[in-house]
Amino acid sequence: MILVTGATGRVGGQVVRQLVEAGVTEVRALARDASRARLPVEAVEGDLAVPGSLDAALEGVDKVFLVWPTLQADHAAPETVKRLAGRHVVYFSAATAGAADPINASHGEIERLVSESGADWTFLRITGLAANDLKWAEGIERDGVVREPFAGWARSHIHEADVAAAGVRVLTGEGHEGATYVLTGPQALTAPERVAAVSEVIGREVRFQEASLEEVRLQYEAVFGPELAAGLLGRMAGGVPEPEPVTGTVEELTGRPARTYRQWAADHWR
Repeated sequence: MILVTGATGRVGGQVVRQLVEAGVTEVRALARDASRARLPVEAVEGDLAVPGSLDAALEGVDKVFLVWPTLQADHAAPETVKRLAGRHVVYFSAATAGAADPINASHGEIERLVSESGADWTFLRITGLAANDLKWAEGIERDGVVREPFAGWARSHIHEADVAAAGVRVLTGEGHEGATYVLTGPQALTAPERVAAVSEVIGREVRFQEASLEEVRLQYEAVFGPELAAGLLGRMAGGVPEPEPVTGTVEELTGRPARTYRQWAADHWR
C-alpha cells in the first residue's frame, strides 16, 4: 500500500494519477477533507500537522510519498515523522535543503527527522517548480507585465509531472533506499526567457521588467505572509544567485528526458 500526502496538490495529485495510470491498485490519498478530495483512489482523512489523526491513513501502508506542508506543520514534525518508521518514505524536498532561510531550513529538518526515524528513505530534491511562475498570472492579466528581481538568474525549473514520474519510479522500483536525487528541468532559463515562452504560448505580448528585491518582498508578503516570503526570497538576499544546476536525473529514473519549460507553459497557460 502506498500513501500519498499532498494528494490534492500539484505534485501529490500527479503522483496519484500516475500511479493509477501505471496500474498500481494499492494507493491511498491523505486529505484533510476526504469528501472533497475527488481522487481516483481511496481518500482517508488526516492532517500531517495533527499526528494523532494519521493512524487510519497509515494502517497497512508500506510506502509514503511525503509532501510536507512546509512551515505550517513544522511544529508537529517530530511526532508525525515518528509514525513513518518501518516504511519507505519518498520525500519531496529541495536542492538547497538545510540552507538558513525558513523554507530550506524546514526541508533540511524534515530530511534529518526522516533519516533518523527508522524508515527507509529516498529524497527527491528539486531546484524549483515551474508552477511557481503561475504567480505571474495577475500581472499578465492586468497589464501584460511580469516583474521579478535578478533578470540574469538562470533557473532550472521542473514540470510537476516529472517530479511525480520520478517519484512513481522510486515507489514502484527497487534499490532507491538511501538515495538522494536532484531533479531539474532540461535547461536553466532566466525570467525574461521564461516570460518569452509564456508569451509565445498565450499568443500575447508579455513584457518583463526587473523589480527591486524590496518591491518583490512586499508582493510576496501580501500573498504568502512574512515568514514564507522570507523563505522564498532568502536565496536572493546576497545578490544574484548562482545559475541553478541542470541534471539528467529525470531521464535516468524514468527513461525519458525531462519536459521543457515551453512544454510546461503549454500545459498551464492556454
